[in-house]
Amino acid sequence: MPEDDVQNIMDRVMTHILAIDQGTTSSRAILFDAAMRPIASAQEEFPQHYPDSGWVEHEADDLWSTTAATCRAAIEKAGITGADVAAIGITNQRETTVVWDRHTGRAIHRAIVWQDRRTAEFCARLREAGHEEMVNARTGLLLDPYFSGTKLRWILDNVEGAREKARAGDLLFGTVDSFIIWKLTGGRVHATDATNAARTLLYDIRKGRWSATICDLLDIPMQMLPEVRDSAAEYGTTRADLFGHEIPILGVAGDQQAATVGQACFQPGMLKSTYGTGCFALLNTGETPVTSKNRLLTTIAYQLDGQPTYALEGSIFVAGAVVQWLRDGLKVIREARETQPLADAADPHQEVVLVPAFTGLGAPYWRPDCRGAIFGLTRGTGPAELARAALESVGFQTRDLLEAMRADWAGQGADAVLRVDGGMSASDWTMQFLADILDAPVDRPQVLETTALGAAWLAGMRAGIYPGQAEFARSWALERQFLPTMPAETRARKCAAWARAITATLSV
Repeated sequence: MPEDDVQNIMDRVMTHILAIDQGTTSSRAILFDAAMRPIASAQEEFPQHYPDSGWVEHEADDLWSTTAATCRAAIEKAGITGADVAAIGITNQRETTVVWDRHTGRAIHRAIVWQDRRTAEFCARLREAGHEEMVNARTGLLLDPYFSGTKLRWILDNVEGAREKARAGDLLFGTVDSFIIWKLTGGRVHATDATNAARTLLYDIRKGRWSATICDLLDIPMQMLPEVRDSAAEYGTTRADLFGHEIPILGVAGDQQAATVGQACFQPGMLKSTYGTGCFALLNTGETPVTSKNRLLTTIAYQLDGQPTYALEGSIFVAGAVVQWLRDGLKVIREARETQPLADAADPHQEVVLVPAFTGLGAPYWRPDCRGAIFGLTRGTGPAELARAALESVGFQTRDLLEAMRADWAGQGADAVLRVDGGMSASDWTMQFLADILDAPVDRPQVLETTALGAAWLAGMRAGIYPGQAEFARSWALERQFLPTMPAETRARKCAAWARAITATLSV
């Protein structure tokens, strides 16, 4: 064999990290090289199921089969084998709930997705009974159907024989990461990381353990729950038959926390916002959890070496989904990219405001019952004005989140710069409006795949291939900074119109 070929093989062996990004509408796998550069990827969509109004489900088998298939495809595209992959990092849609039989590995019900609202009435009863203060004190969360705990209870209550099997130790619960780990390891490992555990409504984020009090409240047998580990830790190895070689799983984080890591938001006060189907903003608050007075969530940003780093989080249910609504619902556009030229062409004298509460409003309002509304329509309103209002709604909602965060973090020196990522962050128009309405800089990184990068870094750092936090943070690179240019009086007028629209929407 020529010397150059031998050197090429030596250079590639065990220097690749495979990141699994299991999302709400598709599964992706991205291979990163030793320099943390993405070199190959594969993506596969899967069906969404809507069995009733406000219900959203996935077939658990679809989550697993698309994950396995995209991993194999990415490895093949890169021209390597499983033996060349040093480790796997997993990031996943959070809160989505899976219950499966520990003996067969089969889910007993479709996965109930984070967007699902079927337990809203039950959550309301818990609030009325006075349980929210206790739940919030332990978990940092609010009593909302968004989180996994009440979804898990619903499955136990509505699948025949489920509760009895759970008490007998025959059923396991997990968020999507746990289910994927179980499948990858051939049922040898039932575990999750602290960031995913923190989204279940069952985990005491201060004591670092499952809450027996809340499990009793929801009538959930604790033997169903996975072991909680660090975000960079050993999660077993994959079955050798999956990728031709056993590969260690060394990193796990929920998607928004993985994006926080990928954006290198390691210092208290650093702030990132991810724009996908929804929008999720996280503010690093360091080693001390901050209790929100503005109905934000207290959560775990990441956990390394047994030490959690906490964050304040605000969740917007509809961000990129509002563009999908223009395309699929109103059919005023054929492709998402059409929104930017339409917004540019909108009549500047029309003040159309869209509140996209299609599935209720998230933080800081937490009103699952309210629905969307449009204000300021005239005879001259058309697709251009609707497109502009849709894109502006993302900026307005982000402003609401950040104002709440700054109020909770007052005097702590919150970073004035917002780091953005996700598909919608590629829209220059949207990011410029975001900077304008926030009256603050918005930084877009060179690598927009920050969620997968965060998962890869956790695994690669644990494997000894990638650098530590400080050096990784120095590698973060700016692609473009958006600076505010909107006149103060224009900003004030637009914000006042949004405030009136929110008040009216909430009052219906």
